[in-house]
Amino acid sequence: MHHRRRAYRAVADINIANLVDVVLVLLIIFMISAPLLQSGIEVDLPKTKAAVLDEEAAGVVVTIDAKGGIYIDDVWARLDNFESALDREMRAKNTSSVYLRGDSTIAYGTAIQVIARMKEMGIEAIGLVTALEQKSGKQ
Repeated sequence: MHHRRRAYRAVADINIANLVDVVLVLLIIFMISAPLLQSGIEVDLPKTKAAVLDEEAAGVVVTIDAKGGIYIDDVWARLDNFESALDREMRAKNTSSVYLRGDSTIAYGTAIQVIARMKEMGIEAIGLVTALEQKSGKQ
């Protein structure tokens, strides 16, 4: 019997179709997720002629968005655990001042409810954050 030895050669070709599929899927995922990472919490602050709070001011920022969602330093918090979450954040930042950013369209009662809870916790320094009113050319 005669056995022929088969010579195996290394194939140097890469299957490009699979690589392109994977790259395109990754591209689509990044295109969809990039705007979500940038957006943060959208808040349309009420406009006033008073000075605007310095963004870098030391203190915990409590935000109420247009849907009435409450955030402590950009972390979502429910009303039932609001006090403990705010207390934790204040201890972490070692501060006693709180700044309230409320969307201009939220119900007045929502803001009052949050302020009342902060007062009950014994927080006296509550700053209300507003946006500077744009001066128009026409008076």
